[in-house]
Amino acid sequence: MSVKNDRWITRMAREHGMIEPFQEGQKREGVISYGVSSYGYDIRVADEFRIFTNVNTAVVDPKDFDPASFVEVNADVCVIPPNSFALARTVEYFRIPRNVITICVGKSTYARCGIIVNVTPFEPEWEGFVTLEISNTTPLPAKVYANEGIAQVLFLESDEECETSYADKKGKYQAQQGVVLPRL
Repeated sequence: MSVKNDRWITRMAREHGMIEPFQEGQKREGVISYGVSSYGYDIRVADEFRIFTNVNTAVVDPKDFDPASFVEVNADVCVIPPNSFALARTVEYFRIPRNVITICVGKSTYARCGIIVNVTPFEPEWEGFVTLEISNTTPLPAKVYANEGIAQVLFLESDEECETSYADKKGKYQAQQGVVLPRL
């Protein structure tokens, strides 16, 4: 298994539509950076947010999640309440090859502000917009900027294809389009 570089990422995006829209090079001026980097791709957060609220005093249950626990916001800036989180999605749509898996980590600009991004791996042959979990670990409200960088995806390529891909399993989050809540 090897980590892939900018040339591989660019080729896969151009020839196979692995990332759409694709930003060649890193855009940085006046924004939190996004686009292809040396060994990864900095993804952007779209302007669709679901901010967690406990106005209904619900119990968070991944087997029976109450959608009323979120307030929907479409904005250029999302303010996440203290010690809370928001779900969002990427601007980019991904199509992961059968012999590739990804690891996604938050960007240091947000991490240094106590904003943590959690994303599970993109499995072989998974495709869709990525649902992001953005946690505000601080005791203060925190801003997240839409259409700017939020996390970095690292691509790991195996020397052989997996036996069973996410598409083969008919995964429940395959080809997701918006901010997708937990499914059982």
